[in-house]
Amino acid sequence: MFWSAIGEKDEKVLEWRDGIRHGCNPQNDSNLWPPQTRNQVLEYQKWATPLAKKLLEVLLKGLNVNEIDESLEPLLMGTMAININYYPPCPNPNIAIGFRRHCDMSCITLLLQDDTGGLYVQGTKGDNWIHVNPIKGALAVNIGNSLQIMSNDQYKSIEHCVAVDSSRARISVPLFVNPSPDSIIGPFPQILKDGEKSVYKHILFSDYWDHYFSKRPSGNASLDFAKNLMF
Repeated sequence: MFWSAIGEKDEKVLEWRDGIRHGCNPQNDSNLWPPQTRNQVLEYQKWATPLAKKLLEVLLKGLNVNEIDESLEPLLMGTMAININYYPPCPNPNIAIGFRRHCDMSCITLLLQDDTGGLYVQGTKGDNWIHVNPIKGALAVNIGNSLQIMSNDQYKSIEHCVAVDSSRARISVPLFVNPSPDSIIGPFPQILKDGEKSVYKHILFSDYWDHYFSKRPSGNASLDFAKNLMF
């Protein structure tokens, strides 16, 4: 899927990017992908999938959850998508943004970025933003909302945005590791067994997906959709 994002007409700051989305799932036929990107994306998916699984297993150990078996794999990495984002040079970066502030709805996201820079993450004090300097050969990895829900807030999704440059283009390749659409996401029972209260209810991931993309909530506001009102 190709898109060109300029934002909504009533927004004060417009988004400035183009992108191609590759759904890396059995039901998404890679033969429908653009031939210019197909082989590279398939090769990258083959390389990155076991890495994503290893990272998730490390994170799960912190939640006293066993390794990812056949029952957990659809919940944690049932679907994937690889985007190729292109941020052209912007003649007036003061009135545009590459990608507005948001949190991913994934379990984790692996980001490959070029040396232009422009990725910012929300700091812990006030409204300060920290630039993530690109390191050659390295991936930036962030936790998404789905894993925050499953961890009952023990892991926090990271709010981030992308700035544009007046003279340099930027290319980034995020790999989103998501639950399958029919997965029920909610706090792991291992976390709640000692009486910890559940911050989130159990919801169908496809319902959360629809809410996220229909409302386009800023930051991590979409987490309210999954909050347990009795908490």
